[in-house]
Amino acid sequence: MIDTHCHLGFPDFRDRIPAVLADAERAGVHGVITIATTLHDAQQGQQIARAHERVWFTAGVHPLYSDKGPHDWRLLKHVGQDPKCMAWGELGLDNHYDEPERTIQREVLDEQLAAIEACHANGLVKPIVIHCREAFDDLIPVLKASSLDPSRFVFHCFTGSVQNAKAVLDFGAMLSFTGVLTYRNAPDVREAARIAPADRIMVETDAPFLSPEPKRGARPCMPGFARLTAERLAEVRGVTYPALEDLIDENTRRFFGIDARSLRPAGRGANA
Repeated sequence: MIDTHCHLGFPDFRDRIPAVLADAERAGVHGVITIATTLHDAQQGQQIARAHERVWFTAGVHPLYSDKGPHDWRLLKHVGQDPKCMAWGELGLDNHYDEPERTIQREVLDEQLAAIEACHANGLVKPIVIHCREAFDDLIPVLKASSLDPSRFVFHCFTGSVQNAKAVLDFGAMLSFTGVLTYRNAPDVREAARIAPADRIMVETDAPFLSPEPKRGARPCMPGFARLTAERLAEVRGVTYPALEDLIDENTRRFFGIDARSLRPAGRGANA
């Protein structure tokens, strides 16, 4: 499997990325997508991805960094042309914190969606990683109003209610689950994972944050911990781990264009 959302550019992983990737490989996590929070971060992710065969990256501005502009959307397009850039994002809205102000977040979101629409119109089409924290009612209508295909959005690190999950699924997007799925105080997240259609789920870590049980509280969370979340997800959905692994590998291939099974060491079967 692949950790579809982590932040290898964060200081937690400075000067230790080869060891982090080796640890992930031993856990059965054979590749990672490092997610941008700013356009500078996207350039850093690009450098990391170019240095490591099984690392890919994204390009976008996180809502909590929306006040760090001005944002050069020409750079978004430039970085997005790299074949290892697998998606736009993460982008969206965050109502949990008072800052940045909602108006700034919304302004940057609108600009970013317009830049992505322009890229798609010119043939540079990629899926989109969404950050949505306590903002489902605000964000989904904005995404609906765009020209972008709902099936090409993934709401990463889903931590909302079952009602929120249904709203995302009704919109047409995918749900991605972190270690929060394993926490005792997150029954709604597990129920969302249980009811989601099989072809609409993925697994991630959001490393260095949100270490799953039994590693909860450990910092940094490691990309290899995606295996722990996937094992719990298999229990929640009442399937074997090999079956769940194959499922999320196929969803990853379809959504991001990365075939996780092709990355597994030679001699290992699809359920290895």
